[in-house]
Amino acid sequence: MKIYTKTGDKGQTSLIGGRRVSKADLRIDAYGTVDELNSWIGLLRDQPVNEPRKEVLKEIQDRLFTVGATLATDPEKAVKKAIPDIIPDDITLLEQSMDEMDTQLPPLRAFVLPGGHASVSYCHLARTVCRRAERLVIHLSEQSPVDELVIQYMNRLSDYLFVLSRKMAQELGSEEVAWKPRV
Repeated sequence: MKIYTKTGDKGQTSLIGGRRVSKADLRIDAYGTVDELNSWIGLLRDQPVNEPRKEVLKEIQDRLFTVGATLATDPEKAVKKAIPDIIPDDITLLEQSMDEMDTQLPPLRAFVLPGGHASVSYCHLARTVCRRAERLVIHLSEQSPVDELVIQYMNRLSDYLFVLSRKMAQELGSEEVAWKPRV
């Protein structure tokens, strides 16, 4: 099977279900941003500091493929093949992981400036891409049906990435710089 099909050369692509849409369609933008996020999660998984979390990060990547498949499916057409779903346990995994990390972190008393270590910065980049993906999915949901669990998962994942950035900073011994607004 060849990677290139030439069917997208005129700026269109197919949804699961067969309908052709513009590559600039909001649905394509949403799942494309989820794909971008998945790449950032892969980079996070490759950071030595995340060795103990490698399996959770791999699970998140798998769930992001699920989210992408869900978003790539035409809601107006019956699909003959099975598409995986996000389930409540996927959200619970993120919440339990955050709760576990939170027990080992000092209380948060201010906004934190992203940075302190390259690995932590990668995590903040993933978090901001996740927030963008979440906004796009919400925007899409205002125009077309989107599973509510997908929206919840994206929201919880951005929270998870914030907590992870703090945990990584702690483990790497990098300073968490509090934002001090100039007032």
